[in-house]
Amino acid sequence: MGRRSRVSRAGTVQSTNDSSALSKRSLAAHGYVRDAFAALLVPGPVRRTPLIHRGYYVRARAVRHCVRAFLRRTGALPFPIRAQILSLGSGSDSLYFRLKAAGLLARAAVWEVDFPDVSRCKAERIRETPELCSLTGPFQIGDSASALCFESSDYRILGADLRELPRLGEALDGASLDATSPTLLLAEAVLTYLEPAGAAALIAWAAQRFPDALFVIYEQMKPRDAFGQVMLRHFERLHSPLHGLELFPDVEAQVQRFLQAGWTACSALDLNEFYRRHLPADERRRVETLEPFDEFEEWHLKCAHYFILAASRGDILSETPVFPPSETPFQIDPASPSGFFSARVVTSDHQHSSLKRYGHTSVLLSPGIIFSAGGFGEQEGRHCRVSTFHLLSRCCDSEWKGSQLSSLGTEGQWDGRLYHTMTRLSDTQVLVLGGRLSPLSPASGALQLDLYRGEDNCPGSQNVTVTKAALEEGPMLSCWRHSTTEVCYQNQRYLFVYGGRSAVEPVLSDCRFLHVETMAWVRIPVEGAAPGGRHSHSACSWLGGALIAGGLGASEEPLSSVLFLRPKSSGFLWESIDIQPPITPRYSHTAHVFNGNLLLVGGVWIHSSSVPGVTVINLTTGLSSEYQLDTTSVPWPLMLHNHNSILLPEEQQILLTGGGGNCFSFGTYFNPHTVALDLSSLRTGQ
Repeated sequence: MGRRSRVSRAGTVQSTNDSSALSKRSLAAHGYVRDAFAALLVPGPVRRTPLIHRGYYVRARAVRHCVRAFLRRTGALPFPIRAQILSLGSGSDSLYFRLKAAGLLARAAVWEVDFPDVSRCKAERIRETPELCSLTGPFQIGDSASALCFESSDYRILGADLRELPRLGEALDGASLDATSPTLLLAEAVLTYLEPAGAAALIAWAAQRFPDALFVIYEQMKPRDAFGQVMLRHFERLHSPLHGLELFPDVEAQVQRFLQAGWTACSALDLNEFYRRHLPADERRRVETLEPFDEFEEWHLKCAHYFILAASRGDILSETPVFPPSETPFQIDPASPSGFFSARVVTSDHQHSSLKRYGHTSVLLSPGIIFSAGGFGEQEGRHCRVSTFHLLSRCCDSEWKGSQLSSLGTEGQWDGRLYHTMTRLSDTQVLVLGGRLSPLSPASGALQLDLYRGEDNCPGSQNVTVTKAALEEGPMLSCWRHSTTEVCYQNQRYLFVYGGRSAVEPVLSDCRFLHVETMAWVRIPVEGAAPGGRHSHSACSWLGGALIAGGLGASEEPLSSVLFLRPKSSGFLWESIDIQPPITPRYSHTAHVFNGNLLLVGGVWIHSSSVPGVTVINLTTGLSSEYQLDTTSVPWPLMLHNHNSILLPEEQQILLTGGGGNCFSFGTYFNPHTVALDLSSLRTGQ
C-alpha cells in the first residue's frame, strides 16, 4: 500500500471516530450511561435515535464489564505492581476520566494510542478544559515531533499507527509502558479496519510482548447473511471496508484466531448473549423504558452481528474467565435441515410497481389478487410511512404484476399506520384493525377499505376508498404488532384479536372477539391457562380456532411456544402444542397451515447463529423439521422479517411480500422483489 493510499485510508477510519464519539455523547445525554466527560471531549449538540442509543449502550456495557473484571483481578496484586490499560484506536473516548472519577486508578494507569492528528487534538482539548485537567493533575503536552502527545502521572496519549509495530513499540517504551506488568489491551472496532495481515501481526505482537495480559476486542461479524451484507455495503460506501470478516465470520473463528496467535485462553459471545447473560434484569428494564422504542428486529440483529472477545495470557489473568459459562446454554440451535425450499422472483423491480416496504399487511382478496397497505417504505423517492396501496395481480400468462393504487374521493385518506392487521371481508372489502403512527401514537380507530374497478375493468386500474369502520361500541383497539385471526363459534364468523403492544404496555395478552356480520365486539368464554403477553407473533386459522406461534414476550424475550385456541361448544380453550424437537424461539415471522403442517416463515431469533428459514410442524404428531431457503435465483440480500406472506395452496407456493428494516446506522433496506417459495417437496403431514 502506497503512502498516499495509507493516508487516505487513515482519514476515512478517523471519520468513524467522529461518528462514534457523537453517538457516545448522545448516549450519556439521554441517561443510558453515566458519563459527564463525553460532552467535554466532543462539543456540540447531537441526538441519536433510540436504536443507535441501544446499540452503543450494549457496547459500552460490554467493554465496561471487561475493564472492571481486569481491575478487580489486578487490584489484589501486591504493591508495587501497577496495572496498565492500553487503549488502541481510542479516539475521543472518555475511559480514563470515567475510571479516575470513580476512584479506580489508584493502582492503575491508562495509555491511549491513535493516529497522531486524533491524539494531538484530544490532548489540546484536555488542556483547554479545566474540568478534565482537574482529574489528570499536572501534565505535559508533547511537541509535534514526539509520539507522546500528553503525559500525566497515570495517563498518556500517544500518536502512532497500529500498522507500524516497531515504531509503536518504541513509542510505548518511551511512554514508560512496562511490558512485564499486567496489561489490558482494548480495541473497540479497531482490528477490523486493518488489513488481515496487519491485524494478525498486531495480535501476535501483543501476545509476544505482554506475558500477563488481557486483550479485549469489540467488532463486527456474520458478513454473509442479509443484515451482514447491508452492514458491509455501508462501510464500503464510506470507503472504510471491514477487513477479515470473511476469514473470521463468527465467534468460533475469532476465538481460534487468538489461540493460534499465542493467547492462552479466549472466550467470545455476541451482544445478544452478553445483554441477556451479563446485565441484571433491573438494569435491562431501566434501559428498555428510557425512550419509546419499536425497532426490536433491528436491535436484535445488530447485537447478533457484533461480539465482545476476551483473550488472556499468564496465570494472573487466565484463572477466572471474563465471561463465566452458564449452566443453561444460551444457544438453542434448530435441528439440522431436512431440505430446501427453492425461492424465485415473481415480480420485477420497477419503480412504480415494486412493494418496497415493511411493517405493512398483505391479504389475498381473490385468486390472483393480493392487496397490500401501510408500512414504512419508498414513496416518491423518499423513505416514509407509505400512503399508497399496492395491488399484485396475476395475469393470464400466470405472471404477477404490481401496481400502485391511491385513495379515491374526499371521505378519507390512509393515515400512514403500520404494524396493523387486515382481514378480507369480501373480494372488494378489507377491514383494518390497530396499528401505530409512532411508538407513542396508536392509529385512531378501525378502517374499512373498498376497492373499485376502473372503467377498463383491469385489476391495475382499481381505486380505494378509506372510511372509518362502522364497529359497534366496544373496547378501543389501541395496539399494534397484534394478530387478527378468523375463528368459528356456534357457526358464526368471528375475528379473534390477540396480543400486541401499546404506548403504555410493552406486551398485551388481551383476547377480543369481533362478530363479523354485525361488526360488534362480543364476549366469548375462554378457558385454560392464559398464555403470557406477546407481540410480533404469528397467527393463522385452523379447525375453527387459532394457532399462535412465537412472538416477543415480556422483557423482550423471543418465545418458542405454539398455542391452539380450540373451539368448544361453550367457547374456546387454550391448549399448548408439544413440539419435538423444540423449536428455536422467534418473532416477526409469518405462518400458514399447509397439508396438515404449520409453517413458520422467517423471523428473527437471538439464540442461534444461523438464519431462520421455514420451520415445519406436523400438527398431528408435533414433530418439527427445518427447511432452508435456496436463494440462488433471488438477488441478495433477502430479509425475512417485517415481511408478509400469502399462501397459494393450489400452486403449492408462499409469496413473500415486502420486508426489511432500518439496519442500525447502516441504512434502511427494503426487499425489492416479491418472492415465491416452492412447497412442492413438502408432503402431507410431513
